[in-house]
Amino acid sequence: MREELAGADDLGVDAVDVTVPSVSRMYDHYLGGKDNYAVDREAVAALDRKVPGTRALALDNRSFLRRVVRVLTRDYGVRQFIDHGSGLPTQDNVHQVAQREDGGARVVYVDNDPIVLAHGRALLEENARTAVIRADMRDTDAIFDSPEVCRLIDRGEPVALLFVSVMHCLPDSSDPAALVRRVMERVPSGSFIVLNQLVSHDAGTRDAVTEFMCRSTGGRWGRVREPHEVSAYFAGLGLLAPGLVEISRWRPDSDLCGRRRAEDVWFEFGGVARKR
Repeated sequence: MREELAGADDLGVDAVDVTVPSVSRMYDHYLGGKDNYAVDREAVAALDRKVPGTRALALDNRSFLRRVVRVLTRDYGVRQFIDHGSGLPTQDNVHQVAQREDGGARVVYVDNDPIVLAHGRALLEENARTAVIRADMRDTDAIFDSPEVCRLIDRGEPVALLFVSVMHCLPDSSDPAALVRRVMERVPSGSFIVLNQLVSHDAGTRDAVTEFMCRSTGGRWGRVREPHEVSAYFAGLGLLAPGLVEISRWRPDSDLCGRRRAEDVWFEFGGVARKR
């Protein structure tokens, strides 16, 4: 694993705090990436000891993202995506999946991690239909009024808003349900929202993982929730089949794909809905 990333001056971004784990860099490590630090890897190892199976969750999540983008582009004609909390670039990013289906697909990535901004810009500098902006995913006005979104996103056409495995990063004080309402108000009818987050039926697991992640990230996290709380985010929207499910069950590529059980100690729960 790479122990040092480029300096802040080279990146053209603020200095990166390498003493505190980053959710984006932890996820990068789970996916086999190289853009993470020892502190991130140590946090991953500690989380795996506390609640085994986290790496499998990360891989399931990436597979879900690929399937969703492919289905929305191929079957529903979506040509533009805004990926909130996109994380570090890895294999089969949203623009790569979408543009394989339609070369004219346009994607804006949003993240508040300076490392994501730097690596995203380097990856996308020759792709005129894709951009990355540094913003808090809760700041809907700043995102939708940004030059990149104004350039790439046609407000008269349906948009897919992606919140893939990020809502558990938001505390209740940020009101995730209100965030969903705000972003859906900014897009036309026929647009989609893709949303999933970590859930558990077990209060002990919810508390243990939430406490660990809040402590590890210096409070930059939300909480593991219950499935019914995630369901409430989709109020008033038209769910695509098969509805809200454990994500490995959302239109799997084949019946041979491994599926988690709803009885597992914790899992990623969500789905895709359309604005009527």
